[in-house]
Formats: sequence, C-alpha cells, structure tokens
Amino acid sequence: MDHTRDISGGTAEQQEELFGAEGDARGTSGLDPSTIEGLAHYVQNSQPTKAVSVKQRLLSGFGNVGERYDGWRASTSNWMESLDLTPDLAEDIGSRRWFRGLGTMIGLGAVALMFWPSMDPLEARTAMPESEEIRDEFRSQMIMPLALGADSGRRMGPTTRVIPLESAPERPQISLLATLAPGDSFSSMLRRAGVSGTDIGQVSALVGQAMPLAEIEPGTQIDIVLGRRSEQGAPRPLDALKFRARFDLELEVARQGVTDQSDQGGTLALQKNVIRVDDTPLRVRGQVGSSLYRSMRAAGVPASAVQDYIKALDDQIDMDRQVRSTDEFDIVIAYRRAATGERQAGQLLFAGIDRDGQAKTQLMRWGDQGRFYEASGVGEQRNGLVAPVPGPISSRYGMRRHPILGYRRMHSGLDFRARRGTPIVAVTDGTVASAGRAGGCGNAVKLNHGGNLSTRYCHMSRMAVSRGQQVRRGQVIGYVGSTGLSTGPHLHYEMYRGGRSINPASVKFVTRAQLSGTELAEFKQQLNRLKEIEVGAALTDLEALPTELEEPTREIEKIDLAARYDN
Repeated sequence: MDHTRDISGGTAEQQEELFGAEGDARGTSGLDPSTIEGLAHYVQNSQPTKAVSVKQRLLSGFGNVGERYDGWRASTSNWMESLDLTPDLAEDIGSRRWFRGLGTMIGLGAVALMFWPSMDPLEARTAMPESEEIRDEFRSQMIMPLALGADSGRRMGPTTRVIPLESAPERPQISLLATLAPGDSFSSMLRRAGVSGTDIGQVSALVGQAMPLAEIEPGTQIDIVLGRRSEQGAPRPLDALKFRARFDLELEVARQGVTDQSDQGGTLALQKNVIRVDDTPLRVRGQVGSSLYRSMRAAGVPASAVQDYIKALDDQIDMDRQVRSTDEFDIVIAYRRAATGERQAGQLLFAGIDRDGQAKTQLMRWGDQGRFYEASGVGEQRNGLVAPVPGPISSRYGMRRHPILGYRRMHSGLDFRARRGTPIVAVTDGTVASAGRAGGCGNAVKLNHGGNLSTRYCHMSRMAVSRGQQVRRGQVIGYVGSTGLSTGPHLHYEMYRGGRSINPASVKFVTRAQLSGTELAEFKQQLNRLKEIEVGAALTDLEALPTELEEPTREIEKIDLAARYDN
C-alpha cells in the first residue's frame, strides 16, 4: 500500500519515469500498456482526501499536547513533593516543617468553611393540597387535651348538610385553678381568671378583712368556680373561691342565698377555717460519719437547715480538724405541723456537736437579729474575719511613700487589688456608723462591730448600705471604685480599736456580744428547753380531734367512730 500511495501521488512525468516508455515498460516489467493504465487508475483513487489529511494533522498535534501535559504534570508533582506541604503532624512537633503542615491544615480548613453549604430551609410546596375541608378533617383526628374541650376518637368533618347552631349551650359552671405569680397582685390574678370587676372588688374587701392582701405569698394556688352567665357576652359571676391564706388559715368565699344554678342572686360571704397547728421544734441527732452533710440528709434534715448548721459551726470551729467521724451532730429547727397533714420547716434554732456523750460545741440562735451564741452566752467568731474582697493585697499596713502626694506617711490599712465594680462585703456583723464622702478616702462606709472595734472601707464607686443599718458577716456593703485620692480601682480597708488605727491582719477574732443578767438567764432557760425536746417527736402526725373528722356516710363507720372516742 505504501508503494501504491507513492505511485498515486506522482505526476505523469513521474509515472513515465517509473514505468518508462511503453516499449520499455513492456520490456522491463512485462506489462502491456492497458494493464498500466488500469493500475494507474486504482493508484490515483487510493490517494487520501483533504479532510482526512487535516484530521491526521490535528491528531498528530493533540498527541504532542498530551505529551507536553504529561510532562508538565510530572514536573509539577515533583515540585509539590519538594515543598513538603503536608507532613505528618505527629512528628517533629514544633519544628518549621511541623508549622508548615499546620498552616496547610488551617488553610484547607478555611477554604472548606468558605464553601460550607447554607442551612437555610428550602421553600417548597406541600405535596398535599390545602383547603378548609382537609384541615378540618385532620383536626378531627388530632389528640388534644380534654381540658381544652377536645374529644378523643374519629369524627367526620362537617359537610354542607350540617346546619350550624345560632348559639351553643354553655357549661353551667367552670372550675379554675389560679396561681399568684411573684410580683403579681391579687386583683390582677382574679381578672385574668375571668372574674368580673364587681366580684373582684367584693372578694378583695372580704379577704382584706381577714389578712392584708400583700401578705399572700407568691405561688399560692386559688380554686375558683365561675357560674352561669346572665346573658350572652356578660362575664360569669363568681360562685366560690377557696385558698390557703396562711399555714394555719384557710379562706373560703361563697355566694349565699343561691337556690339553684339558674339563680343569679345572693351575695358573697367570707368563711374563715382556722387550722390547728403544732409548733413543736424538730430535733435530730446522729453520727457524723464520713460526710456530715450526707449523714444529716440521710437522717431527714432539710437541705437548707444542713447548710445553716454547717455555716454556724464553721464560724466557731475548724470543721475539718475539730470534728471527728465518731462525733454526733445535734440539730433543732423550727417546725410546724398542721392538723390537715401539711408540714413546714423553719430556721435553725440550735446546732451542737457531742463527743463521747459530752457537749463539745453548743450554739443557739438568740435575739431579734438571729445571731448565734455559745452556751455560755458569748457570741464569738473564732474562725477569723472574711476578706472584704477576693483580691490580693497590694499594699500593707505601715509607713510608705504616698503614690500621689509624693512623701512618706503612715498607711493605716490594707489595699486590696480588685476590678471596678467588685462587691465589697462586711468582714463581720456590725452597724453602719457612716456612709458617704470622706475626703481623700472617697466614698467610704464605716462599721461598728462592738467591743470598741470598727472597720472602714474606702474608694467605693457605689455604696449599698445607709447609716444605722444592721449588716451581717459577708453582706455586700458597696462596690470597688477609685474615688478620692486613688491611682486606680482598689479597696483601702482600715480597722480601729478604741478610735485608734490598728493593723487589720493582727485581728484573729471578733467578740460580737456577751449576754448578762436577766437576758443571760432567759437565754439559758431557752437552751435547756431545746435540749429537752425528744428526738423525732415532731415527725409524728397530729391526732385529729372529733370536730376535725368528716362525718361518715355509712352507719357502721359511725358506730366505729363513736366507740373509738368513748374509749
């Protein structure tokens, strides 16, 4: 074929050169002229067309591009490998190669976050057509609370044959349970429950005769019964209202003179139900064990009373070192039992620790301020003063160069480093002697603690107490600032004994008060009464009186009840 293509591509002169003259061709190849003409025809027809030639040239050009691309890819791969952008981060930690790999990982992560898909919901049409009939049909198959007037089970949606009623009958009465929310008023709560304004005024006046409305505690639940409307659109009248006003008092307001449900007459009347209450304190004793808190909770002491017990003892003794696992705790708390079965725990009255049958520590609450005193009648804080702020001391008591005035003078206190607005607390119980501007001390509060001891807190940004106010240990009295002669926010804390400045760090305890005379005798009598209370006696239920028992409905129960009280 190659030979044929060469022949077909030649001219007439080339063909003559190839085959020679007619005589020569016959003599040379042995072919006659007719055979040569036939072969020349086939050779000319086998010559490629112009389109085929162009295709062959393009294919040869693309082949070169592919070879060049493969070469470029190989060289690029070698260059990328030489850069070493993705090393193993578990090797050579902290080296330049490791940081280069870390940068690659962070960059790839940033690129991935840039292409993070959006989480916005896609808008689409519902697959099921919507209409009033379809929604009503679905609603008929819902399960809803019965309290909202729903029914259970399948019901068909109304069709065009259903004739709606002009007016649907209403319930003759509606029972509601309303709760007095914190910061809410008694009248507002009744108004939201649907009570009319006239009835609200009457009920508020009746309840106000029994107790101030402001003394009703938040969270009190009130049972309300609303009657039938007098006409369409009118508010329902109040038929009855009942709630527990206090632990020992239940108030009930009912409409008097109503013969049947259709009768709208009658006036509201108040009935007081006084509940018998026993105030015997609750005393609990038990072994300390491995955990004082867990042992007291296991013995039935309320969590709030346990915390008060530990806090009271911690002011007097070192709980970690002076309390052993073999010691016994003794606690007395205020406790109330109602004849209806309710119980109410109050504040801590007595806290004690016994060792080997002997009282080691005895503390009892005494006085209007609720302070704890030892059995001897002395109220002491033996566990040190609390820090006024939780910051470190930046300048101590003694001579120093004043940072603003520039000369040496006495620094009569301790400087605590703290941020602006940090709460400042009283180091122990006391009375506010002064609260206001005090020259270079800026806004300052001075407290008297008894025993000729007083403290002062300077440079406050804001004060939280006023003169004559009683404060407790740890109570917030102000906030850190930079008023007066101050280079920045901090607390300047001073202590005085008999009017003279002393080093606050030298005081280890503060004598609060000491009882004497008649008050000391009354204190010891009360302490003896608390220690004579029987352990767990307040946990038993109060025995119901005959007047507190409900009348039995069966005759045999009446006979048993009468026989029990006859005996």
